[in-house]
Amino acid sequence: MERASTGTMQAPLKNRQLPSFSPSLCLFQESRDRNRHQRSSAWEFDHLCTASFNEAALDLDEIPWKEQPFVKLVKNKAYYKRFQVKYRRRREGKTDYYARKRLVVQAKNKYNSPKYRLVVRFTNKDVVCQIVYAKLQGDFVLASAYAHELTKYGVKGGLTNWAAAYATGLLVARRVLTKLGLADKYEGVTEPDGTIAMTEAVEDAPRPFKCFLDVGLKRTSTGSRVFAAMKGASDGGLFIPHGEQRFPGYDAEAKELDSEVLRSYIYGGHVADYMRYLEEEDDDKYKKQFSKFIAAGVEPDDLEEMYQEAHNAIRADPVHVPTQKKKPAAGEKVKNNYKRRLNLKQRKNKVQQKLKAFEAKLAA
Repeated sequence: MERASTGTMQAPLKNRQLPSFSPSLCLFQESRDRNRHQRSSAWEFDHLCTASFNEAALDLDEIPWKEQPFVKLVKNKAYYKRFQVKYRRRREGKTDYYARKRLVVQAKNKYNSPKYRLVVRFTNKDVVCQIVYAKLQGDFVLASAYAHELTKYGVKGGLTNWAAAYATGLLVARRVLTKLGLADKYEGVTEPDGTIAMTEAVEDAPRPFKCFLDVGLKRTSTGSRVFAAMKGASDGGLFIPHGEQRFPGYDAEAKELDSEVLRSYIYGGHVADYMRYLEEEDDDKYKKQFSKFIAAGVEPDDLEEMYQEAHNAIRADPVHVPTQKKKPAAGEKVKNNYKRRLNLKQRKNKVQQKLKAFEAKLAA
């Protein structure tokens, strides 16, 4: 409903004339003048900044881009007061929390059932495969396998290549299934031929052990060694949801996997081809790069048989045997190899000895 008009219109407050006897007249005029001055000052400041920026832009056009200065980004006190740091392992660049959240979070209708991950990590000289599950206290390792254990199963060198990563994944799979009593029910693929075969449930038996691949920060490019460990664990009897797109031998255009190429990688065929090539092209580099194989008497044609025997040995006895530490006999004194810390008097004496030795050297 509209308000009835009185027939007269009042002027806006800024245009109305206050009575001359009003005590607030002076305050009003001072406030109005102050606002006008501030607006004009702000306009002049903006005008000067725009002009100086245009001049600077013209000058920067003449300067090569490599020599142009950076613009300093000023953050005020309010920014730093409200700044929230990221998690420690994110600041250290060790954990991808976007991926970890999706690998750890479990459906609420599964209650306290752990969600297992196949964690694959690579160092310069080793491959680490672990079956891990998360709790509020942190991550707990159910089983683990390392590439340096493959020497016990007959692998004489090349502990970080594609075939070694496959064998390490196979070892951790057989180890965790043996620990859980499922090794006889889920044998996996005993003779890998490069085809993709998922572990399926067996009648009148527990469901297969399910876990998800955790690659960490490693790039999931086609043919990566993380998928070698996953393939080995899958052929070992674990149920790991995966496809064929990231294995070596996959043709993205035809959308098909060449199983012969994948089988060649499993048994070190690509390493054997490179050994033959390098032996013909550069014998010195061949002797340097494959010195372990040469010392063990392993030829390029022997690699496939070596890895086949390693796979059979892993299936025969995957259990980890801890090393026995030698305990000192009764009354035997244990020798410590660490240096005992010097006190102040000994440190000062050591300095004086160094000074005397230096003076004697100068005098000679």
